[in-house]
Amino acid sequence: MGRPGQDRRVALGGLTRLSVPYDDVLRWIRAFASTIAENKAYLTELDSAIGDADHGINMDRGMQAALAKVDGLPPGDVGLLFKTIGMTLVSTVGGAGGPLYGTLFLQLGVATSGKAEIAMQDWSEALAAAVQGVQARGKAEPQDKTMIDALAPARDAFAEALAEGASFGDALDRSASAAEEGMKETIPLVARKGRASYLGERSAGHQDPGATSSFLLLKTAADTWRDG
Repeated sequence: MGRPGQDRRVALGGLTRLSVPYDDVLRWIRAFASTIAENKAYLTELDSAIGDADHGINMDRGMQAALAKVDGLPPGDVGLLFKTIGMTLVSTVGGAGGPLYGTLFLQLGVATSGKAEIAMQDWSEALAAAVQGVQARGKAEPQDKTMIDALAPARDAFAEALAEGASFGDALDRSASAAEEGMKETIPLVARKGRASYLGERSAGHQDPGATSSFLLLKTAADTWRDG
């Protein structure tokens, strides 16, 4: 047993904790919105090769709208925060990104409903629910050249780290690394879902923009929560 006040703590980079409180979840959302804004042109460039050339623009619009919504929320319910973001993305993001990212956040919200903080097990279950929801909505499987190619490996890596007794910080890093690898592995793939699938063999040789933004989502979580 640890000293009093340390029962919720575990190694997480320079900080120690077992769970991520609401304020840090919100900080992650703000950081992700900033990351999307910084990478708007890059994501749109990726999408111009195999899509409608609007992924970065749409995601930036959606995340800025989400920030405006969450500012008015009563603090303390992580699930409500995620659900609000999800509903905002569905209503403001065009193309496939709105329904898919909206579903991702809505499922994160269902899995964390009523929680003031998320523990490692909570995040593992939330990721699993989010991936399942995105797959159900988009009908995509791994190697279809979609965001699933980043999300599914990230989910699996986090679950494996949890099972092995890794720290929260290490599990987040392993999850983000798996997402990055999955993102890069979309480059040689021929798209089988979405707008890119219309290009057939010509879709090969290009990195999927949805997998890229999904990697950024998980990398930002790792960086934000690790740094405390």
